[in-house]
Amino acid sequence: MSADAETLVIGAVAYDPKVVTIWEGFRVWFRDHGLPSTYLLYANYEQQVEDLLAGHIHVAWNSPLAWVRARRLAAAKGISVQPLVMRDSDCDLTSVIAVRSDSSIQSAADLRGKVIGTGALDSPQATLIPLAHLRGAGLSTRDFEVRRFDIGVGLHGDHIGGEREAARALMSGQTDAASMLDANHLAFSRDGTLPAGSTRIVVQTPRYDHCMMTAGPSAPPALVRRLTDLLLSMSYADPEVRPLLDLEGLKAWLPGRTTGYGQLESATDLLGFYDKVGNVLADDYRP
Repeated sequence: MSADAETLVIGAVAYDPKVVTIWEGFRVWFRDHGLPSTYLLYANYEQQVEDLLAGHIHVAWNSPLAWVRARRLAAAKGISVQPLVMRDSDCDLTSVIAVRSDSSIQSAADLRGKVIGTGALDSPQATLIPLAHLRGAGLSTRDFEVRRFDIGVGLHGDHIGGEREAARALMSGQTDAASMLDANHLAFSRDGTLPAGSTRIVVQTPRYDHCMMTAGPSAPPALVRRLTDLLLSMSYADPEVRPLLDLEGLKAWLPGRTTGYGQLESATDLLGFYDKVGNVLADDYRP
């Protein structure tokens, strides 16, 4: 069944109960500003991407990994998906590998023979990108032991539980290092998961981008243009939308760009997560 062309149908993954609050608030705000819309919530990104290409939804709020898959699947079918907007908080992120402050590990080379804690199998920031970065530093996954914390598999790392457990394992001595988003390293230092001064960063990746609002091939152009214009017009100074922006973790929507996905594209190939046409290759991936 295809989405109704009179109403914009938006897909989002329910990685947290607050997702309902966010998208119900956005739906009402869109309605009040002349855009009829509804939303469908998904349990995982793989189904959301497939439904976007099948025309069951018009637009998807995609993780970076979901953007990569949507782009590859669409290209293989001879169609295209369109980048719309991203959050200001999606731009120019990095991942880090941290060790305990008293560790003898000083560089990527010193991770040889060590145990590295990562996030979930499908986490771009805490698994795929940092492990691929170590490949570029001359290490393969055979040179160290990976201990994954597969919490929220299917959510593409939106659930930070895996990263938090990797951080806790580092502190308890179960691992020698832990990979995570740089912002989460700071957050864990503030909330006590990683006590102040207890860790050092020994590896930091180049910058990359995160989530992308993506229009599928069946999206009505006029409704997509209206959605894009409305999102870009949202002001953090507006008391009506500010609570929703806070829940979604941004202060402003920005035009979507695709230049920040090179590392993740390479990581999915190096680590065998997706193939070139977007099929899932990871044998133990069960979203």
